[in-house]
Amino acid sequence: MTAFRTEKDSMGEVQVPAQAYYSAQTQRAVENFPISGWTLQRPLIHALGLVKLAAATANRDLGKLTKTGKNKLSDQQVEKLLAACREVAQGRFDGEFPIDVFQTGSGTSSNMNVNEVIANRAIELLGGDRFQKHKPVHPNDHVNMGQSTNDMFPTAIHVAVALEIKNNLIPALEQLGDVLTKKANEWDQIIKIGRTHLADATPLRLGQEIGGLARQLELSVERAQKAIEPILELPAGGTAVGTGINTHPQFGRRVAEVLAKETGIPFIEAANHFEGNAQRDGLVECHGQLRTIAVTLFNVSNNIRWLGSGPRCGFFEVKLPDRQPGSSIMPGKVNPVMCESMMQVAARVIGNDQTVAFSGATGGQFQLNIMMPVMGHAALESVALLASSCRAFVEFCASEMEANVEACEASVEQSLAMVTSLNPHIGYERAAAIAKEAFKTGKTIRELCREQSVLDEATLAKALDPMSMTEPQE
Repeated sequence: MTAFRTEKDSMGEVQVPAQAYYSAQTQRAVENFPISGWTLQRPLIHALGLVKLAAATANRDLGKLTKTGKNKLSDQQVEKLLAACREVAQGRFDGEFPIDVFQTGSGTSSNMNVNEVIANRAIELLGGDRFQKHKPVHPNDHVNMGQSTNDMFPTAIHVAVALEIKNNLIPALEQLGDVLTKKANEWDQIIKIGRTHLADATPLRLGQEIGGLARQLELSVERAQKAIEPILELPAGGTAVGTGINTHPQFGRRVAEVLAKETGIPFIEAANHFEGNAQRDGLVECHGQLRTIAVTLFNVSNNIRWLGSGPRCGFFEVKLPDRQPGSSIMPGKVNPVMCESMMQVAARVIGNDQTVAFSGATGGQFQLNIMMPVMGHAALESVALLASSCRAFVEFCASEMEANVEACEASVEQSLAMVTSLNPHIGYERAAAIAKEAFKTGKTIRELCREQSVLDEATLAKALDPMSMTEPQE
């Protein structure tokens, strides 16, 4: 059985797991929110540690932590406070954050969770007993000095999402884009038929088709970079309602400067702390870019799925790697599972965008948005899913794709759209008549043109050269 210790907060005593680094307020939240079993994602926990590190650094440099009076800390205590913040940021205490995502709308429970863990760890680093009643490093008075959940929790969300986009999503998108670009170059001379409306169209090269997908990934990288921009302003310094009560006038700027140095991301203090505290429009804008990336990945994976359809009764112009048996009843069947996985990820991210947008629109009343935990969770989930999906798609599908040259070239001569290149020679109406007759008789455009002596052989051969149809002609 789990042993407990007695902790006390402003509401009285509460039983806390004996070895936990967190204290009473965390335990109350654990008991109050048995909702989903989803706790804060690690990137947000680490960002909270970074934000507390930045806050403690700012307060140290401003002389706030070592001032005279009841809350004064020694230089050694400040040093250990900073060290404890750093350890949380490095992920050493991820298991000490048990609170459900669906909690108080400001994130107060999780803010106090990190305050308690850091305070108790700092006491331990000082050689003290973290379970003692008197806290020489106090979660509110020291770790949370000059702060409110209302400005620090959204600051941590911005930091976490920006870091994950920079370090996780952008490299994954670049990796997938590089693989598609490589395939496009390798397949540049393979002729195939185009399809618009899922109907036969004029020829193009397989490399051109895949190159279009590669360009979508290139644009997705740009969108991911743009997604960081609206969350660069940090609310830190606004405290409870945006006025900055109980904090130093330079606190917000200094916190942003520390975070920019720590992350390599150019964070800045919010231009207006009343907007910075109350609204999460920047996060909504950020996730809108993630939604667009999801739309792109759905489109890319779905197109590759279509190109790999078959192997006998579909297009089968691209051979996808066999990953696993595809049917419990049809022996030998293999499905495009990696494409389908990515499409499901895209659907989830698009759904998350609705959550973020709805929360941004409806959750911000007066000086606080009370939907922040679910907004942060949805945004971080979207970044993680998009990045993981891209990496898996590269490893298990895109890098092993092969062109089926025979299938690509087989349908080109049969296409009725080949007649398009005759327009400059015989006009649209006559070309349309030839196309209809070709479909009716089962003959190719070339065969009918020869039978009817539509053009001399040299001109006809040049006009119906599929490769020449894949580029503009003078």
